[in-house]
Amino acid sequence: MALAGTGVAMASEPHSNTRRFHLDAPCARVFPLFTAVGEKQWAEGWDPMLLSGSEHRGSAFQTRHPDGQVTTWIVTEYDPAAGRVSYARLAEGSNIGLVDVRCTKDGNGSAIDVTYTLTGLTPKGETFAANFTADAHYAAMIDEWQGALVKALVAKP
Repeated sequence: MALAGTGVAMASEPHSNTRRFHLDAPCARVFPLFTAVGEKQWAEGWDPMLLSGSEHRGSAFQTRHPDGQVTTWIVTEYDPAAGRVSYARLAEGSNIGLVDVRCTKDGNGSAIDVTYTLTGLTPKGETFAANFTADAHYAAMIDEWQGALVKALVAKP
C-alpha cells in the first residue's frame, strides 16, 4: 500500500493486545469515563478537540501528544447498555488502529477489557505499533489506566 504523497509503501500486519482489570464501581458509573470528554477526568494531559458530535457513533475528535503527534479518533460503536465503546484512530504519518473497551459486571464492580490493534503506516509507525502492543509496555499502560481510574472514582464518589 502506498501512502498518498509519501512515496512510502508498507504492508504491515496489525499488532494487537488485550488486558483486563477490575474497578470497584458498576459499569453505569465507569463506562462514561471511556468517552472523549470522560477520559479528561482521569487521563493526565488528555485534551481532545471535538470535531463533530460527542460520544455517539460517527462522532470525531483529535488529540495531540506532547511530542506533537496528532491523532484523529472516530467513534465506531457506542453502546452504554452493553458496556461497549470502540474507536478507529489515525496517528498522522505513523499508524492506524482500533481501540475497543468492554465493561462487564464483575461481582460488585466492573471488569474492563481494553484492546488496541495498531498497524504501522511507515517504518517508524510499524516500530511504534509493535512496541506499544508488546506485553510489557501494554501491561504497564493498562496498570496506569487502572490506577488513574481508581483515583478518579475515589475523587468523585
